[in-house]
Amino acid sequence: MKQNYDSDEKTALQAKYDAQKIAFGPIMFQAAKALRDLGILELIKSRRKEGITMDEIASQLNLSVYGVKVLLEAGLSLEMVRVEDDKYILTKTGWYILSDELTRVNMDFVHDVNYLGMFSLTESIKTGKPTGLKVFGEWETIYEGLSQLPEHVQKSWFAFDHFYSDYAFPEILPKVLGNGVKRVLDVGGNTGKFAMICCRFNPDINVTILDHPGQLEKAYVNARAAGFADRISGVAINLLDHSKPFPKGPDVIWMSQFLDCFSQEDILQLLLRAKASLEGTGGSLYIMETYWDRQKFEASTYSLHATSLYFTNMANGCSQMYHSEDMLKLIERAGLYVAEEIDDIGVSHTLFKCKVKNN
Repeated sequence: MKQNYDSDEKTALQAKYDAQKIAFGPIMFQAAKALRDLGILELIKSRRKEGITMDEIASQLNLSVYGVKVLLEAGLSLEMVRVEDDKYILTKTGWYILSDELTRVNMDFVHDVNYLGMFSLTESIKTGKPTGLKVFGEWETIYEGLSQLPEHVQKSWFAFDHFYSDYAFPEILPKVLGNGVKRVLDVGGNTGKFAMICCRFNPDINVTILDHPGQLEKAYVNARAAGFADRISGVAINLLDHSKPFPKGPDVIWMSQFLDCFSQEDILQLLLRAKASLEGTGGSLYIMETYWDRQKFEASTYSLHATSLYFTNMANGCSQMYHSEDMLKLIERAGLYVAEEIDDIGVSHTLFKCKVKNN
């Protein structure tokens, strides 16, 4: 679905109201999260037919009437609750904040990973550095410190990362791992989730993960626990060191939600290294990403534009959720071509199957 970004048809009154939503957005975000986390939305949901009064909510949750009052009034403006005869009822928006897995994953990711650091976004724009990351530690990128982040931050980061891929993997496995594939190179394989899915899918497949040493240690633990220690191996590598070649000769190189973690200059170098690994093999590079211009729903595009700012301020200071044309141009420059492309995979992914030119 093509989004309309070339018109401005709001009335002045609507535009001013929307501007106030932006101005108070961080405060209202916390109100929405408090309504969820304190159990207020759940309690209102349990009384969905008759509704529930403010005093009843305060009494049952052992909260002050004042505290419940200010949150519920914020909830009215957020359109998460409505009120009839002094009784509060959950709206559709309130239901999504409370019960929708996608919304919960996104909200936890914003709060736990991004919220404190995002105060320095302007500095990141000026410097090209992830200045918000300093709230957690002194690393150049979040990937170096991922295994050292506070436990609840890691939990929210991985939940965000895995949610989108988990829905996509079942759709693409037969296509990626069919036709006699035996050797898979999982670039940026994190904790080995995709590697283990490959091993379950086909007992003849062996997977090599390329990632930071800290992530590989977690992947090894997970592989042993799943009984795949003999089929999952790893190469500890700084993927930004472009002097380090990828292992030669895989049938498949897999890059899922990976290239969005890098600048365009680094993506080009990574693609060149993938090409060198595949030359003479007839193998394929599969790139699975969420491109903001290929989304069916406006909410998806909005979420991806916001996620780009996580990369700017928290992750590395130089990457984003790309427009598909950005990636296609880089693939062409690397001496590869897209043999096949599939949109609308899982929640919001596109899969590019790339081959070496003249291979």
